[in-house]
Amino acid sequence: MRFHREGYKYIIIATILWIVLGWTANHFIPNQFFWITAILTFAMFLLWFWVVAFFRLPTRDMVHGEDKIICPADGKVVVIEETYEPEYFKDKRLQVSIFMSPINVHVNRNPISGVVRYMKYHPGKFLVAWHPKSSTENERTTLVIGNDRGDLLLRQVAGALARRICFYVGEGDEVKQNEEFGFIKFGSRVDIYLPLGTKVDVKIGDVVKGGVTLLAHY
Repeated sequence: MRFHREGYKYIIIATILWIVLGWTANHFIPNQFFWITAILTFAMFLLWFWVVAFFRLPTRDMVHGEDKIICPADGKVVVIEETYEPEYFKDKRLQVSIFMSPINVHVNRNPISGVVRYMKYHPGKFLVAWHPKSSTENERTTLVIGNDRGDLLLRQVAGALARRICFYVGEGDEVKQNEEFGFIKFGSRVDIYLPLGTKVDVKIGDVVKGGVTLLAHY
């Protein structure tokens, strides 16, 4: 099991806090209150374990294919609907949204290979990720990847816990399917805008894996 580079700092901080709190509790809480020491130490262990698990980067057998659109994130499919995309396409698209809970792997991957046509970061609010206005009012990034088969728009949306969106690509970059384009820390959502008529291979409620689950076909 590997860990994502975005998590090194948090894992170190959580480890130090666990050690310091455990040492402090053992040395300053009287023995007759050993249960307080046990509870504090266990609580810090749970926090440390969650931080380590959050930044895990599991090894996977990725799915590839020029006609395949692969899921860009781990999580649950919460939206599949025709909607108007106002920022880049300015027309109707098929939106698929994946909600990433705090226990999911939070790496974001390119669903197709191509060229980055558009990239923009938007500061904003931190509404819960399933709020109807989160796609337009929350902190977010908009990424458009295009190739000979068409353009896809991806939007990283911060949630109530997510306070840091990371992205690793810029306009004009050539990207490969399933490589990382970003990471969102501590809960979030990814929206994908597909051309109308795209064959979607998932349904609402499906649990998906980034780089593995087939999202749609051209």
